Amino acid sequence: MVQAWYAIQVRRNHERVTAAHLEDRGYETFLPLYKSRRRWSDRVKELDLPLFSGYLFCHMDPVNRLAALTSPGVVRIVGIGKSPVAVEEREIAAVRAIVESKLQAEPHDFLQVGERVQIEQGPLRGLTGILLAIENQHRLVVGVTLLKRSVAVGIEEGWAVPIDRAESRRCA
Repeated sequence: MVQAWYAIQVRRNHERVTAAHLEDRGYETFLPLYKSRRRWSDRVKELDLPLFSGYLFCHMDPVNRLAALTSPGVVRIVGIGKSPVAVEEREIAAVRAIVESKLQAEPHDFLQVGERVQIEQGPLRGLTGILLAIENQHRLVVGVTLLKRSVAVGIEEGWAVPIDRAESRRCA
């Protein structure tokens, strides 16, 4: 079988350690992080937290998954029954683009309804997702269907156009 990206469920708060173990075993991993400000009684600290708490992504051939499954912290490879299911390449690319854009991203509830838009300007140009308006700020929500989780990132109002309008511009 061909290598693809798979979601790996890990023990709570073990995302970084498990990613390091997988990389030591020769796997390519992707652990998307976001910055979160946490307040303690005496200070405020900025932390890098996983966008998908309890999960990381691993590029592998599912036939040769034993070394991944036996890595410390791994609970399971997400799939149907005992068969791993690959995460769509475009979803991994979208999450990677969001992380690399350095825009403020955060975990978001998974959405299946809402207006689908395409970003036509800015560092996320070419991505598609769902547009939300929260407290007068526009956000693009991109989901990882297999995990039923999403990432929301702040965008400028003029960057997004509805998918049907974006397609009609290409055809004209």
